[in-house]
Amino acid sequence: MTVRAHKFTPEVLLSAPRRSAASPNSTGTLALYTESVYSFQSHSKTSEICVLDTSNGQSICLSSDLNASEPTWLGDKDLVLWLKGGDKGVTNLILGDASSPHSKPETIATFNGGVSNIKVKSLDDTTIAFVVSGLCTPDGQLYNSETAEKPRSTAKVYSKLFVRQWDAYVTENKNTLWYSTLNKSSGKWTLNSTGLINALGGHPVKLESPVPPFGGTGDFDISAFGIAFVAKDPKLDPANYTKTDLYYIPTRTFAETKPSSAQIIKTGNLRGYSQSPTFAPNGKSLAFTRMKSDQYESDKPRLLLVPDVEDLSNVQEFFMTDDGEGGWDLRPECIVWSADGETLYVTAEENGRGKLFSLPSSPRHASKLPTALTSRGTVSDAKYLADGRFKGNLFISSSSLVDNSTYTILDPARPAEVTSISSTSKGGRMFGLHQDQVDEFWYTGAGDYKVHAWVVKPSDFDKAKKYPLAYLIHGGPQGAWNEGWSTRWNPAIFAEQGYIVVTPNPTGSTGYGMALQNGIQNQWGGRPYEDLVKGFEYVESNLPYVDTSRAVALGASYGGFMVNWIQGHPLGRKFKALVTHDGVFSTLNQYSSEELFFPHHDFGGTLWDNRENYEKWDPAAHVKNWATPHLIIHNELDYRLPISEGLAPFNVLQTKGIPSKFLTFPDENHWVLKPENSLVWHREVIDWINHYSGITEQGSLQQGVSNLKI
Repeated sequence: MTVRAHKFTPEVLLSAPRRSAASPNSTGTLALYTESVYSFQSHSKTSEICVLDTSNGQSICLSSDLNASEPTWLGDKDLVLWLKGGDKGVTNLILGDASSPHSKPETIATFNGGVSNIKVKSLDDTTIAFVVSGLCTPDGQLYNSETAEKPRSTAKVYSKLFVRQWDAYVTENKNTLWYSTLNKSSGKWTLNSTGLINALGGHPVKLESPVPPFGGTGDFDISAFGIAFVAKDPKLDPANYTKTDLYYIPTRTFAETKPSSAQIIKTGNLRGYSQSPTFAPNGKSLAFTRMKSDQYESDKPRLLLVPDVEDLSNVQEFFMTDDGEGGWDLRPECIVWSADGETLYVTAEENGRGKLFSLPSSPRHASKLPTALTSRGTVSDAKYLADGRFKGNLFISSSSLVDNSTYTILDPARPAEVTSISSTSKGGRMFGLHQDQVDEFWYTGAGDYKVHAWVVKPSDFDKAKKYPLAYLIHGGPQGAWNEGWSTRWNPAIFAEQGYIVVTPNPTGSTGYGMALQNGIQNQWGGRPYEDLVKGFEYVESNLPYVDTSRAVALGASYGGFMVNWIQGHPLGRKFKALVTHDGVFSTLNQYSSEELFFPHHDFGGTLWDNRENYEKWDPAAHVKNWATPHLIIHNELDYRLPISEGLAPFNVLQTKGIPSKFLTFPDENHWVLKPENSLVWHREVIDWINHYSGITEQGSLQQGVSNLKI
């Protein structure tokens, strides 16, 4: 940002630079990242591929092409590969030079279709293994949406699940991995003449990887000896089962025109999601995570190791216990190896923070629980630096509640001595935010356990004044408010309007142990609701600067369910206004969703076998009690919770004569992602709660907004 913000507004949030996690070269002297900025003046987006000089924090631009993405280092030199979308649905592979940023990038290959998720691995000085993902047609070819024959009818016929997932109807074209090599000859890099080869084409049963709708580079990894990837079990119905298996494809040259068949890695009683396959530097050892239940998307991931991919039967579990529950009560996610292969670094949520932990890379040596190396913020990515000035250190990408992007270097031997490299918002100062705005508290929940909550205050907070409460309820329900940045639900946006924002993490929240998380099963409107009531009472009794008589409550997804539930129960009368974004109106409608394993787990069975549990926590059963002014937001491309779940509560509110408003975006899914739409979302939400809480705004939030109102 070039101008310091005097107030953190939705415009500032949405037009602030958005940086990806950074990828350093092996010495840590340079780091690649992408940065995009949306301008509400020109109503356009800019996007750059940048190189950060870690010695001075300065960046240079390698590409400002909107169609360029996914930069990655080519070996240990200063050469950079990236992908660029082209005309007629093709994807170009581009080679640039970080040491000569003004030189013209070179197109070294063109693929006849859309590809993404690029990964490379150096095989020798002149050969680089190259893997991307892209849609595959039923006959095994790369799919090109621009040149594919268009059907004459729009009819879609299905005889099995899924019909649609997240925000799209499922088609016959499936994700697959494609491999080849880049070869250096006479100083020039070119793609192997074999072109892209379907890595999964050698398996007798059609497998799909990355796993939709959110699978990416975390679903596969490559070494000099092969490719490891996760894929749904093709024998199971994907709407009712969460099982993804880990597979390994051995390769000799990455140029074989007929790939070897994928070999499954069996894990005994662990039959749920497999995730984050990550090869050790030697290319032989493989770490990954796997859940136990095959019908629970939020089960605890267990950290596992294949010591040698030559023997896939030898799979070892870290912190294994006789009762099968596992000795580490957190949820490992991202995995990073040290250069010598002796240490693993993993990310996991703990008490409202996304921490980085270290542990020995062998389960036999991991006798103690992992050690946390970070204590603040949320780590989104970490890379090990194998050489140079920072040898043995970790390059970390992270964020906080007041800073949207920070790059630091951490020495695992001295984790308290963090070297700051770059911060988009200068620690929040460019947004007018500061760390003193952030506080937290713990209180006793509905049972014999503690509940954690974050507090975010206005930047000009005066403890002698009283501020209305904005009570934010997270989705999931297996999720949490963490000390990290968000462009969709950012607590500081509400704080800067003049609220004290409290974000509790009640029963169902992740990062506080599996007992609290799993306690939500068959308890959707039970323990979590009581936890929220007790959190409200704690605020009333212990935060004298909060005016709870002017409180508002907001929530999305499960948080939207809870706001609808609160509306029909006594806590609903404590709020001046409510906001539900893409929430559940009736639990009896859960079969209109796509992922049926979700209600089957959380409500303890099918609708026909356990209807009483679905009915027990149905917000629609309590509409007689609804009375509080209520804004309903629901999007048409939300196939997880179809739009009828938003129209129905709005119809109830209007019929009962309760002040209410309905906002919808025909082109958005469960989230609101487009900047212009997001700005309208923020303005409508803020206008709504400010009106009923009595906050007087400075200036009109509606200025410059063009949208349809009836």
